[in-house]
Amino acid sequence: MRTGSYGVSVTPPAEVPAEVGGELREGARDRVHAGGSRAPVITSSARRDALLLWFGSRVGILVSTLLGTALGQYVDKWRKWDVVLFATIAEHGYDGDPGQPHDPGLPAFFPGLPLLMRLIHRAVPDWTAAGMLISLAAGAVAMVALARLAEAEGASGWMAVLALLLFPTVVFLTAGYSESIFLAFAIPAWLAARHGRWPQAAMLAAGASCMRITGLFLALALIVEFCVRRESPRRAGWLALPFVPLAVYSAYHYSRSGDWLAWKHAQEAGWGRNFAWPWRAWQTSWREAMGTGDFSVGFRMEIVGAVVAVCVLVWLLVLRRWSEAVYVGTQAAALLTSTYYLSIPRSLLLYFPLWVLIAKVATRKAWVMALYALILGPLMLLHTALFLNGDWAG
Repeated sequence: MRTGSYGVSVTPPAEVPAEVGGELREGARDRVHAGGSRAPVITSSARRDALLLWFGSRVGILVSTLLGTALGQYVDKWRKWDVVLFATIAEHGYDGDPGQPHDPGLPAFFPGLPLLMRLIHRAVPDWTAAGMLISLAAGAVAMVALARLAEAEGASGWMAVLALLLFPTVVFLTAGYSESIFLAFAIPAWLAARHGRWPQAAMLAAGASCMRITGLFLALALIVEFCVRRESPRRAGWLALPFVPLAVYSAYHYSRSGDWLAWKHAQEAGWGRNFAWPWRAWQTSWREAMGTGDFSVGFRMEIVGAVVAVCVLVWLLVLRRWSEAVYVGTQAAALLTSTYYLSIPRSLLLYFPLWVLIAKVATRKAWVMALYALILGPLMLLHTALFLNGDWAG
């Protein structure tokens, strides 16, 4: 017996043949890590269960959305909020629609998803549908990777996937947002790093950096993971690769506007999000949450999300999960030092260490997952309905 990465005892499996073509054979496991530890058996059932849960939940959303809605109106139900902004960038670029007022917030959105939408648009004429198809395919990749990561940590893969799919803001993994495609790069990158495959990890993390600024936080966490594992310094050069997309994107906007930090200043211009001390951000958000304005309920959600983010960070620190703590903590720090809280519940979707932690606990105590589903399942349905009705949901 040995202690697993999250403090759970795991029995290493016997030696079996290695992988073929980069994919693990059924019943196979990865080679010895840098630290001499071996990953638990990752079975083909993890992939099957993850895909069944993912596509089953998508069918459920499709059926519930079509109730009382004509098939032709289905895509229109998803044309909300940032979906429109991603479509605008994909169709017109960062100058925006020439027929509409200029939107100074567009540079806040990284180019990875709009570029993919332009590619898919060649076959799918509707921009919203193109974004949803990307999220559908990317979500399948992310769920399989999450299940494999959970099993590599000695937890139930399907429980990790279910924990994510029951989270209240999971609707953003269906809509044409960048969360699904980010996770499709980020979780495999983390899994590759755990198995000592640093070139693969760096390339996947670079893909994640094309999608969201969160890729910067992933890159920093990979550096910490590299150091914790005491990898050979000769392999350290790969760790610079995830920073390249951010540098290229900054250079692109500098060539357009002379602003190296256009993506950051777009947040300030588009949403009024400037740096604020954490207690100031809390006070502002609390005041709005306790008010009676249109967004008071949304701010209450934000405060709950902030508390969850801090709890997850503390949990990881207690377990001495330093690299995951950097990944979660840097995201939390960025959102908790803004003028006011915005999109914190949605950002929790990207906390893949959280879903593994929940699966760790639920694998030993099945009632935890049942209780989790009973509490968060109805909230997930509520948030999905809010989004489809055009109300603020994350």
